[in-house]
Amino acid sequence: MGYSRFISILLLFAQISLANAQEIAILKYKGGGDWYANPTALPNLIRFCNSNIDTKIKEQPETVEVGDVTLFQYPYVHMTGHGNVLFSQEEADNLRTYLLSGGFLHIDDNYGMEPYLRKEIAKVFPDETMEELGVDHPIFSQEYTFSEGLPKIHEHEGKRPQAFGIVHEGRLVLLFTYESDLGDGWEDPSVHNDPESIRTKALQMGANIISYAFKN
Repeated sequence: MGYSRFISILLLFAQISLANAQEIAILKYKGGGDWYANPTALPNLIRFCNSNIDTKIKEQPETVEVGDVTLFQYPYVHMTGHGNVLFSQEEADNLRTYLLSGGFLHIDDNYGMEPYLRKEIAKVFPDETMEELGVDHPIFSQEYTFSEGLPKIHEHEGKRPQAFGIVHEGRLVLLFTYESDLGDGWEDPSVHNDPESIRTKALQMGANIISYAFKN
């Protein structure tokens, strides 16, 4: 990416992120994976945040493609799915610039994405690896306290939930929630018939993530 384009993107991010700080988006990616999974999840999380942590987020999330300059509008972008993920190098570069310029990406593995995702994140951050976050990370105590770290929402294979991240200059820029299934917990109650206590945990953890992304 040329220097002038980099500076233009930084200025664009600064201008429109202030104007649209209460909008979030779903990341649309190539490769065949179902980026559109859990359609009721983010709208429900938005309603929960607006009601409980004093946000004023637009009720319906936008959709943004990995390589699109409009990615820089959003302080929080959500990515999910079950299958294959594919970034071109240009898309990976755009995503990296977005994250290092103040953006935040939350990737929620809906079971099956993880092996494909890791090789694509290596394109975005070739010199970094996703490291597991300790339970003392601020994301677990933003608005609600999760003293044991990431909550388990759906069992599936019974593996423990893990939160991985990439940190740049002390700020978490990318969060990968694995073996937790937060997004399923955000969905309408009728979709998975989860107990209310489980849905509440998922929504509270989601609110922590939104809060962190907006404040950092």
